[in-house]
Amino acid sequence: MITGGVEDEEKWLSAGIAGLQQNAFYMNRALDSNNLKEALKYSAQMLSELRTSRLSPHKYYELYMRAFDELRKLEIFFKLETSRGFSIVELYELVQHAGNILPRLYLLCTVGSVYIKSKEAPAKDVLKDLVEMCRGIQHPLRGLFLRSYLSQVSRDKLPDIGSEYEGDADTVMDAVEFVLQNFTEMNKLWVRMQHQGPTREKEKREKERSELRDLVGKNLHVLSQIEGVDLEMYKEIVLPRVLEQVVNCKDELAQFYLMDCIIQVFPDEYHLQTLETLLNACPQLQSSVDVKTVLARLMERLSNYAASGAEVLPEFFQVEAFTKLNNAIGKVIEAQDNMPIAGVVTLYASLLKFTLQVHTDRLDYVDQILGACVHKLSGKGKLDDSKATKQIVALLSAPFEKYKDIDTALKLSNYPRVMEYLNDGTKKEMANVIVQNIMKNKTCISTAEKVDALFELIKGLIRDSDEDLHDELDEEDFQEEQNSVSRLIQMLHSDDPEEMLKIIHTVRKHILNGGQKRLPYTVPPLIFSSLKLVRRLQGQDESVSGEDVSTTPKKIFQIVTQTIEALSSIPVPELALGLYLQCAEAANDCDLEPVAYEFFTQAYILYEEEITDSKAQVTSIHLIIGTLQRMHIFGVENRDALTHKATGYSAKLLKKPDQCRAVYACSHLFWLDEHESMRDGERVLLCLKRALRIANAVQQMASATRGSSGSVVLFIEILNKYLYFYEKGVSQITVESIQGLIELIRNEMQGDNVPSDAAADGFLASMLRYIQFQKDKGGALGEKYELITI
Repeated sequence: MITGGVEDEEKWLSAGIAGLQQNAFYMNRALDSNNLKEALKYSAQMLSELRTSRLSPHKYYELYMRAFDELRKLEIFFKLETSRGFSIVELYELVQHAGNILPRLYLLCTVGSVYIKSKEAPAKDVLKDLVEMCRGIQHPLRGLFLRSYLSQVSRDKLPDIGSEYEGDADTVMDAVEFVLQNFTEMNKLWVRMQHQGPTREKEKREKERSELRDLVGKNLHVLSQIEGVDLEMYKEIVLPRVLEQVVNCKDELAQFYLMDCIIQVFPDEYHLQTLETLLNACPQLQSSVDVKTVLARLMERLSNYAASGAEVLPEFFQVEAFTKLNNAIGKVIEAQDNMPIAGVVTLYASLLKFTLQVHTDRLDYVDQILGACVHKLSGKGKLDDSKATKQIVALLSAPFEKYKDIDTALKLSNYPRVMEYLNDGTKKEMANVIVQNIMKNKTCISTAEKVDALFELIKGLIRDSDEDLHDELDEEDFQEEQNSVSRLIQMLHSDDPEEMLKIIHTVRKHILNGGQKRLPYTVPPLIFSSLKLVRRLQGQDESVSGEDVSTTPKKIFQIVTQTIEALSSIPVPELALGLYLQCAEAANDCDLEPVAYEFFTQAYILYEEEITDSKAQVTSIHLIIGTLQRMHIFGVENRDALTHKATGYSAKLLKKPDQCRAVYACSHLFWLDEHESMRDGERVLLCLKRALRIANAVQQMASATRGSSGSVVLFIEILNKYLYFYEKGVSQITVESIQGLIELIRNEMQGDNVPSDAAADGFLASMLRYIQFQKDKGGALGEKYELITI
């Protein structure tokens, strides 16, 4: 092929098109005047433009398509001539007098199309004649386009089953033979193109060859469209002949493209029944051919075929598709020693997807594939190849996508072994996939053994890795990951208390080794799971003797205590205090007074020694008061000790308003509706009076420092408590004290230097409306409120 610059090529193309159009004009004029001789003369001259060797395939195609359009008109003219009585046989001989072989063959193919349509000769004879005569053009580019033209004009005139050209003398076999012969010759020409021109332009030629691949592939498409090509013929004739050509051409581009063509154009059931033949060809391909993609596409097609309906699955079992594919992959990997690990994993990932689609119940096959992967990965260390890593993630994700059940993956002995080859970042990514799958499908993991296996799989999320220690983790991502782990811990459940205790032990073992940063996220869900078990065992007789009873609330509380103590190394005292109080409440429900008292003691120690921030102290003291109020298990001595401490802490808060609110909150510790033994009106009143003194001190401080009285909101809040206890029947809370407090509030609000406070005004108005509502409502409560004047 003569090569030149882009500009030169454009000139040659323009010249070729101009010559073609000029001769086409005279040809069309001859056609209009029914002058056959002139039409043949100018059509031959027009087609002579296709004899050029100066154009690239892309430019040559442009020229060819213009000639093709003109040949369509010529073909119509030939049909009209034969209908007017001109002998098609004479016409067939007449066009062979063209001077140059290329125009002669194009004209011959055009007349041959009309000849077959006339049925004056058997189609097979004309087709055989044409395909043989096309051998006269051995220039790769010109020959390819000529044979492409032959294929185009003959495709609807093949002697196929049900075709008008089928007869006694013409059979499907003739059509198949014609297409196969044309395909073979076209492939030879296509392969030879790589040797045309200097070596330095080989890359450019390969690109040009790639652009022409569809010309060759169309023959296989025509073969697949022939109705008479049944499974038997495909198995015995078509596939062996095509594969013979593919293997023998020894060209990387041709082998890859044609193997892909075979897979894409022929029916799935044909592939299944000829699987062994097709697979045997793979190891015979050139070592540079991307066989993994070929096999992956084959397995993808077969997987889709299996998914089309359960009725086709017996065909797969009958031909032992898995065994054949597995053996073929092994042979290909063995034949291509230099295949990158990404390619190996890609093959096994495709085989796994096929297996999951066809052999859903054969976990041994799945494990066998994973085992083969482990064998190939052994000695490689952690993978740093992003492509290989991506394929391993696809491989490991496939069982989840199919079974939607972690239990299945936990049964695969080779699953964790494959994960070991992932780097820490990808392990974490894979662990996230596993956790999300469990949560999405609400999978229940109910044995300690499975939990242990699961936590080994997701250790990327629950343990500090080397990467975590050296790299700065994104805080938001870290929190999201740990929140996922927390939700997972909450989903672990067994109806058997002993098994549930084993699960708690297992989780504790893993999370305590996970690094300090993770503990604030993973300890709380474990504590709550433990307390859930405690409440299930609530009522179990602690006096039962013997070694048989291993799961008791006391034992669980011992584990819980040790687990919360682990938080002391971080430290997160507010979190630990909250957990101790939760445990105290659970111990209260189980009537375990010493245990509950110990949890409160630990909470108080944390408050005194660890919690120094004033805001944290306020939150913590209200948490203590709220929890203590719900406790009913304590005897008088223990309760007095705890309430005395709580009121003491309240009075020692840094800010006076905080002190006031905490002190009046303590009033609830001395009056519990459901327990008559815990009602002490004197101490309720004492707390409220103390709160009033602190509120008054706040007002005085505001006046002294700012020159104006502060907000009266504290007085209104205290009034709210007075009304609450008055309604509950605390005799020490009198109408006079309420009336006096209302007057105090009004006086304070009417002062000269009182700042406006919309919230306080609204709160008071709401309270006065409530009093009026109860008066209007009447009844025993209404009578009590009737005594209050507003």
